[in-house]
Amino acid sequence: MNPNYCVIMAGGVGSRFWPFSRTNRPKQFLDFFGTGRSLLQMTYDRFRKVVPAENILIVSNVIYKDTILEQLPEIKEKQVLLEPHRRNTAPCIAYAINRIKALTEQANIIVAPSDHLILKENDFVDVLKTGIDFIEKNDSLLTIGIKPSRPETGYGYIQIEEGAGNLHKVKTFTEKPNAELAQVFYETGEFYWNSGIFLWNLKTIDSAFQTLLPDVASRFSAGNKIYNTAKEQDFINEIYPTCMNISIDYGIMEKADNVYVLCADIGWTDLGTWGSLYEMSNKDEHQNVTLKCKTLYYESSDNIVALPQDKLAVIEGLSGYLVAESDNVLLICKKDEEARIRQFVNDAVVSFDGEFI
Repeated sequence: MNPNYCVIMAGGVGSRFWPFSRTNRPKQFLDFFGTGRSLLQMTYDRFRKVVPAENILIVSNVIYKDTILEQLPEIKEKQVLLEPHRRNTAPCIAYAINRIKALTEQANIIVAPSDHLILKENDFVDVLKTGIDFIEKNDSLLTIGIKPSRPETGYGYIQIEEGAGNLHKVKTFTEKPNAELAQVFYETGEFYWNSGIFLWNLKTIDSAFQTLLPDVASRFSAGNKIYNTAKEQDFINEIYPTCMNISIDYGIMEKADNVYVLCADIGWTDLGTWGSLYEMSNKDEHQNVTLKCKTLYYESSDNIVALPQDKLAVIEGLSGYLVAESDNVLLICKKDEEARIRQFVNDAVVSFDGEFI
């Protein structure tokens, strides 16, 4: 039996990508690049190179079950773990590791979000194999770190201890810094972006939960005889609302003393915002980005335009803007003020009773 497992977290709503990302079909289920594969499908394809299909688990909200099975016909229904409520990444991961623990006593586990883009996939596979070899032999929690290409304020940072090679003990974690601190992190060379991709063996992560998040651990371990039975979903539906809302970063990774980082150059991007999508997209000579649609630009620069494939956008005299249309919503806003998109979404809910969400 292959000991490698992968847990793909696919329960987010992706509100920062509105209007493309909607409640009933958030960004992980969308094909942003016209390749015919959604972000979730691309993530699944990536991990299939090191993990058997039957050992891949998708954790998501119950409302996305049918969409997941539609997009990933290769997996079975029992491989989709359904959360009745959103409780952040620590309960999500606790659920998955307890399900795995009910199947086997030894497992190497990769945990990853469903909405990342990795351009150097062959290099990524090599990184995963190196990481699996490390966590299989060491009781350590491993995260993949990305060398910063700019002083980004939207990512978490990992400070590494001195050492040789690409594998280092973690010195500190820092959540999203302000611009001044991000500049310092970028210039020192001691800090890496926290990719949010983790590797650990079953024994090590189980022990970490029991030590650092005992309340969460006890709730999920109470069902050790229920996992993989017909009663599992009822059990999860009962305990999930009682779980604390806490991330794996804050609950475990920032507190554990056995955390290591594998520094990698894999062409990684966290597609969390329109800005991150703009950064990694091809640009014309005036730094305009066009996604899916056709465009004619006149005296315009530094824009990102994303419309349906059959649409033509004619843009004149516009600089530094996001123009995005999907279904019944057209959004036009300053590109450097996209943080207000969540406000726009909330206002649309209040003004139009959720019709456009």
